[in-house]
Amino acid sequence: MLKPEIRTQSEPCAKRIPRLDDCGHMSTIVKICGITSPADALAAVEAGADALGLMFYEPSPRNISLKIAAEIARQLPPFIVKVGVFVNAEEETISRAIGECGLNIAQFHGEETPEFCGSFPVMTIKAFRIRDAGSLKDLAEYRTDAWLLDAYAADKLGGTGTKFNWDLAIEAKKLGKPIFLAGGLTPENVAEAVRKVQPYAVDVSSGVESAPGKKDQAKMREFVKAAKSASE
Repeated sequence: MLKPEIRTQSEPCAKRIPRLDDCGHMSTIVKICGITSPADALAAVEAGADALGLMFYEPSPRNISLKIAAEIARQLPPFIVKVGVFVNAEEETISRAIGECGLNIAQFHGEETPEFCGSFPVMTIKAFRIRDAGSLKDLAEYRTDAWLLDAYAADKLGGTGTKFNWDLAIEAKKLGKPIFLAGGLTPENVAEAVRKVQPYAVDVSSGVESAPGKKDQAKMREFVKAAKSASE
């Protein structure tokens, strides 16, 4: 499981946040992304999710305001990891979201530089859209705490509902970072993905929705059960 660790850049003993470098967990971590309401957040928690993603990107159908995100965060149990998802956002915007929502992790989905990703006092994930083996060449430049691998789509930065060649995720694991596997995962295929790739975590959004931005409680339960069962 995600374990708490005391770590910030400016005050090493000031804040407890989850570790992403513990590969001794008993089952695959499940992150449900694109949460848009307190009701969906609590349903995801009840389903067994370990982490929830809050989207701060206006073009996304799962985008939420800082006010709503903070409301969601306040209602979450302390053991749930809160992940803010950003796409080429301003530093001030990210810092404000971290502070007001108590984010544990910042996830970057745009063209952020390695230096930018490392400038925040929380753990970080860099997302990469994987099209072929050449898509893996930039991973090592990012010394974030984990990498998220998503499917490539020319017109979308995520939430595409399509998967990529999982063999490339296996190659990425050899570089030594915890891998969040995303892209086209569903309750029907996540067990296969976990058995084949053995990622640190799986990340799902559209695969557990009844409509863009609206989570389906039954699908979330089925997804978590399948992911956890396949890795135990």
